[in-house]
Amino acid sequence: MTKRMIVAMLALAGIFVALYLLLYKMGVVGNLSCSIGSCETVNTSRWAVFMGAPVAGWGVGFYVMMFVLALASIQDRYADSVGMSRLLVWLSGFGFVFSSWLTYLELFEIKAICQWCVISAIIVTIMFVFAALDLRDRVALSQEGTD
Repeated sequence: MTKRMIVAMLALAGIFVALYLLLYKMGVVGNLSCSIGSCETVNTSRWAVFMGAPVAGWGVGFYVMMFVLALASIQDRYADSVGMSRLLVWLSGFGFVFSSWLTYLELFEIKAICQWCVISAIIVTIMFVFAALDLRDRVALSQEGTD
């Protein structure tokens, strides 16, 4: 299994987590299943909306984009593409920074933790690591070809 496949699998998991939170925010899911922390406090706070849209909606969009790009990157046409690796690192890095900001807000502004948000933060962190490792490997392979 390639690192890009792992990124795709993690993105798929992220889609489900973010979609669950979005469905709650939209009123489709009555109560969040949250055995640790205070998910409803976090998801009803003023910080749960960013630029007029639910943060969970942004999460769904991010994870879908990562999933599509990771799947595209394993196709023969892009299998050795350093550019595709850079794109995956850039986007997952943005997701990591945004997720870190949200975690900061949970800890220091909202003063409550949402287990689903923590799971999403872990997913995006691992995606970023695997995307970075993939880029490192692609750059090394491309340099071997020029030696």
